[in-house]
Amino acid sequence: MSDAREATVSQAKGARAASGARQRVVTGVVVRTGGGRVALRLQARVLVVSAVLGAALLVVMAVTLTTGDFELSLGEVLQAVVGNGSGAADFVVNTLRMPRLVTALCVGAALAVSGAVLQSLTRNALGSPDVIGFTNGSAVGALVVIIVLHGSMVQIALGALIGGLATALAVSLLMLGRGIQGFRLVVMGIGVSALLLAVNSYLITRATWQEALEAQAWLIGSLNNRGWEHAQAIALAVAVLLPPALLLSRRLSMVEMGDVTAMGLGINVGRTRTALLLVSVALAAFATAVTGPIWFIALAAPQLARRLTRSPGPTLVPAALMGALLLTISDLVAQRLFAPALLPVGTATGTIGGLYLIGLLITESRKSRA
Repeated sequence: MSDAREATVSQAKGARAASGARQRVVTGVVVRTGGGRVALRLQARVLVVSAVLGAALLVVMAVTLTTGDFELSLGEVLQAVVGNGSGAADFVVNTLRMPRLVTALCVGAALAVSGAVLQSLTRNALGSPDVIGFTNGSAVGALVVIIVLHGSMVQIALGALIGGLATALAVSLLMLGRGIQGFRLVVMGIGVSALLLAVNSYLITRATWQEALEAQAWLIGSLNNRGWEHAQAIALAVAVLLPPALLLSRRLSMVEMGDVTAMGLGINVGRTRTALLLVSVALAAFATAVTGPIWFIALAAPQLARRLTRSPGPTLVPAALMGALLLTISDLVAQRLFAPALLPVGTATGTIGGLYLIGLLITESRKSRA
């Protein structure tokens, strides 16, 4: 009788959770196509926050392109972009500043979406690729190509992708049969990350002096000397990987409610989690391959976006805009405040993100005590 009563209570809780989930899914303004096959739910606050972040991003982009050692007006920048600028303006904008800016935008968006997906899957604010160890895994793969194979940019990207996916597979095997639970995954990921960091250090000790300097500079995370080949590579990765993440965002919000509730709503939890995990790891891996590990963007951007939107579910578009904004601002500060020194952007994001992580840990500690 006790088991039957517990089963009845569990079913009742699941029904209430599923009912609440359905109510949450249909909040906001729903836009449907003529046949009703495709429906899109829009929330006014999410749209407003996205518009504000987009406007702020445009301002930062304008400041980045017009200021520096060679100052330009906004009109000169626009003329250079459309191909009607003078020789000097065209070189400064299209060869020096624009590739770096595009790289920053795409890398910031990729890291933020990767972090948002992982935090939703783990239901833990610390569930980001740099904390769990996926970023260090990508760094191992990239360093092997740089130091051992002396590969090209494409090969480095493939090495980073393989390293990130291998790390995700290793973490999944270590948690086999226990499910992806937030706290356990974070703790397991921290241990794997420490091990991979030791592997990175070993690879550097086995390199030549020049290779070690290049690898160490790459590990800091930098946008210096990034050209169109880097910008095109990460832009292509984002163009391919971001649409699947957006298409799966509705399922992601259901998975975030719990496996039982998601299955009650008709979601194949295993396939959805695997697909989202692959997309998240791939975004972080390609971003790491282009710039090196840039810490805390994947951790902070999704949380800041969710606080601004006050949305109970994942908000991938505001998170992407927030990630792009944080990285471009950090790079702008690193360029302008410390000129003429070429300070890597990873030092700026590491400083800001370290303070954010301390605050986040304090908040999580207070929640666990309450």
